Amino acid sequence: QVQLVESGGGLVQAGGSLRLSCAASGGTFSGAVMGWFRQAPGKEREFVASINWNIGRTYYADSVKGRFTISRDMAKNTVYLQMNSLKPEDTAVYYCAAKLSTYDGRVYYVPSDYAYWGQGTQVTVSS
Repeated sequence: QVQLVESGGGLVQAGGSLRLSCAASGGTFSGAVMGWFRQAPGKEREFVASINWNIGRTYYADSVKGRFTISRDMAKNTVYLQMNSLKPEDTAVYYCAAKLSTYDGRVYYVPSDYAYWGQGTQVTVSS
């Protein structure tokens, strides 16, 4: 059974940095697309970034481009989201998600494209 466990959230001042981790297990991640999404109170879940597991292709939402970096460690089956220059509007619960067996190199940025989700980790940015 696929499990995704996020960690690394917390409280940080505006302009600060955090690194989120997503430890993946229970599945074959070769060919997967791993994504990060976030959801603020009263808002819909929105795409943040994604990475194709095999080829390392990355894709970012315009709101985080240049500030966030997604990466993966294939040996550890872990995906990271390095968040720099954080803003109060980045405050949300951040979720890791996985879409397995794609092998197509496409970008997936809609939540319904992803079958597996972590429990989420809270990121709060104070002004």
